[in-house]
Amino acid sequence: MPEPILRVTDLVKRFGDFTAVGGVSFDIAPGEILGLLGANGAGKTTAINMVLGLITPTSGSISVFGQDLAQHRTAILRRMNFCSTYTNLPGNLLVWQNLTVFGRLYGVPDLPRRIDEVLDLLEIAHLKKRVAGHLSAGESTRLNLCKALLNRPRLLLLDEPTASLDPDIADKVRKVVRRVCQEDGVTMLYTSHNMRDVEEVCDRVVFLHKGRILHQGTPEQIVAHFQEKTLEDVFIRVARGGDLEPRTADGSVTPTFPS
Repeated sequence: MPEPILRVTDLVKRFGDFTAVGGVSFDIAPGEILGLLGANGAGKTTAINMVLGLITPTSGSISVFGQDLAQHRTAILRRMNFCSTYTNLPGNLLVWQNLTVFGRLYGVPDLPRRIDEVLDLLEIAHLKKRVAGHLSAGESTRLNLCKALLNRPRLLLLDEPTASLDPDIADKVRKVVRRVCQEDGVTMLYTSHNMRDVEEVCDRVVFLHKGRILHQGTPEQIVAHFQEKTLEDVFIRVARGGDLEPRTADGSVTPTFPS
């Protein structure tokens, strides 16, 4: 078996008496898209921030490309990238200027050509000379994706990449994500509240609940485990804080804690 691109082992993060992430472990294989799924407050963002080295774990370890993140963060981050719908690029710069700044930070070779490639890929080449602060929410999201792909990352972290997109553009973005994974061998950690995203994009899912792993497997395996019809049904059931156990033969459940 090839060495995982990302290995998270017994990861814990506490803020005072509150445990945001409590003993989470998972691997991502080369070229795999792993979905990190869970309701608000499940620990997804905290986990991603630890993988980015923005938050120091209380305990546990993170290994990326076979190297310990705590010891080799700068070298590791050169080969990674990140995109979030909730992070804006400098609004006073033109689109091409934003990409030029980040491209130089990453040392991207033949940068003008690469900028044109990613703008074409996300179908926003016509916005190249537009002021970034004047873009719509959907356009800004696609610009963020362009930034994230500039350095041809081996590991890409995507946080809600289709949250502000209309159904047509969201479908195109999902196809771009799969294309980049298949053609360039990019490994991805992907979070979304859009269950269609998860079902169409992710090879495997880690389902977090209150900072711990509730279940993991393919989207189909998770649906089967909870004996629901769709992944959205599972998500709603967990998010409402009621029954977390698989249904019995008569359709009843044993609630783990009160709703």
